[in-house]
Amino acid sequence: MAENQEQKSKRDAYVERLKTKYPDRQYDDDEALFGQAGDDYDEYENQLNGYKEREGKLEEMFAKDPKNAQFFTEMAKGNDPWIAVVERLGIDGITELMNDPEKKAAYEEANKKHVERLAREKELEEEYERNMAESTKMREQLDAQYGEETVDAALGIIDQITKDAIIGKVTPETFDMALKVVRHDADVDNARSEGEVAGRNAKIEEGLRKRQGGDGMPAMGGSSAAPQKKRNLDVFDFAQAAN
Repeated sequence: MAENQEQKSKRDAYVERLKTKYPDRQYDDDEALFGQAGDDYDEYENQLNGYKEREGKLEEMFAKDPKNAQFFTEMAKGNDPWIAVVERLGIDGITELMNDPEKKAAYEEANKKHVERLAREKELEEEYERNMAESTKMREQLDAQYGEETVDAALGIIDQITKDAIIGKVTPETFDMALKVVRHDADVDNARSEGEVAGRNAKIEEGLRKRQGGDGMPAMGGSSAAPQKKRNLDVFDFAQAAN
């Protein structure tokens, strides 16, 4: 009896911990309880494996070159690791290291990439400033034409699309807007063509009604005059009616 009470007590304590961690979930039966326990165990195991993998990489790096360990140790202490490098090697040691024939090519390549990155960042910054100046002028014109609230709403949509694109996200609403832009010219051309066809058909029908109904004047020659024989219409009649 005491054993059952102890097991129940442990179960209740575990359920209480789960409810504290997941207040929006219910654990009314063992299926839900053990299911949550399994999910938590998988999560902890994945995290532990990740820690072990990262720890293994650090140990490998430190074993390969002990100076790496000192670099990270200084960072962990909140110190500037480069000052520690100077204190350890001195300027002459750093110069000697930079002139090492085996490392020189790698250092030059790394410095080249660094210079290219700085140049690219400067170029992007200058381009941003130019574009922003032009966009500001355009914004003033748009505000005068459409009103600030409308322009703010449109720019908000553009901003959201840009942010989504950066993280590789495409929503159905975004795709629908893009599709309308792509199809706009085709839809306008189709509507124009349909309108022209409808207009031509209306003229043809009107012309045919006039030709078949006559001009409204009585036939010459009185009642004894023979009725005119109606002939079948051909393609030229349709063409003439359309003009």
